[in-house]
Amino acid sequence: MVLQPSVTNCLRLSCVLRTPKAGFRSTARGALIIQSVSNDVYQNLAVEDWIHDHMDLEKRQVLFLWRNSPAVVIGRHQNPWQECNLRLLRQKNIKLARRRSGGGTVYHDLGNINLTFFTTRKKYERMENLKLVVKALKALRPQLDIHVTDRYDILLDRHYKISGTAAKLGGKSAYHHCTLLCNADKFVLSSVLKSPYKGLKSNATPSVPASVKNLFDEDPSLTSEMLLDAIAKEYATQHQIDHHITLINPADETLLPGINNKTKELQTWEWVYGKTPKFSVSTCLNMAYKDSVLDVKVNMDVKHGRIEVCNIDLPEQWLPPALYSKLVKSLTGSKFCPNETTTLATTLLRVCPQDDELHSRWNLLCENMIMLM
Repeated sequence: MVLQPSVTNCLRLSCVLRTPKAGFRSTARGALIIQSVSNDVYQNLAVEDWIHDHMDLEKRQVLFLWRNSPAVVIGRHQNPWQECNLRLLRQKNIKLARRRSGGGTVYHDLGNINLTFFTTRKKYERMENLKLVVKALKALRPQLDIHVTDRYDILLDRHYKISGTAAKLGGKSAYHHCTLLCNADKFVLSSVLKSPYKGLKSNATPSVPASVKNLFDEDPSLTSEMLLDAIAKEYATQHQIDHHITLINPADETLLPGINNKTKELQTWEWVYGKTPKFSVSTCLNMAYKDSVLDVKVNMDVKHGRIEVCNIDLPEQWLPPALYSKLVKSLTGSKFCPNETTTLATTLLRVCPQDDELHSRWNLLCENMIMLM
């Protein structure tokens, strides 16, 4: 009898719920392999934070396996406006998350496997972790041409990137996480990781573009479950433990006390956008109005995701000086965010003189300002 996926997952989860939760207590020893039952990017990143902050990695090393529904994940020190197409993310309802590790931006969906290796800082060795992944893949399909580069990427056929790496090094604990492209939507991947925003100047960590390929394009007989199992098996062999994957629910406060607060923090605007390093916007808006095109120069400094300085060089008498001053004053200190700017523009429009021509000019300017965000 072939079980439907939903039934299979329920049976697997019921087995795990019967597994003693003492496995997470600091008194336990030996390596541990865990897999999230959630596909929520914020919950899974919160598990990483929880393990790093709470588990005694002197006694217990951990391999964490997880997959996400569509999401773009940026590094700790990156600028989302510089790294991805935020408008497209909103249109496609794709989540944006900022992780606590460094490195570049990645696109996740269910065709992408995520692996996190937890150790003490002394035992941290990302090259050995990547070699473990390669060994597991070669055990499954010896014909695969895969190897680890000096940049800690895994390449397929000497050219295509199938795995990128990032890490967080704490005082005593550390983790290294990497991706594995199995069957991700490459069209969406390339679309959302292409920034349309112009005139941005930032010292944020930039991503390094690379040609990518799915493992399943190379060998369609592979499945994500096969890859996860092979990696877990190799990890178990190297750490001399039973080949057993423990499923966990990232919302389980009895297993992971305080986990839901960590998840909520990762979803806040202050974390996702507010942690962006200071940047500036210097661009020219080419606004088509009636039979002419107006060039409007915009210069802004943005700090902690909020507009710190705002200058808009409008044609003389295009807007009444008082209204222009209110716009600049309202934008200064506000979030560099289309929703907030839309609200400000709507509020200010109510105090505009009842003049259709003026309202048309005002809406055109605000629409173009919002497009910058």
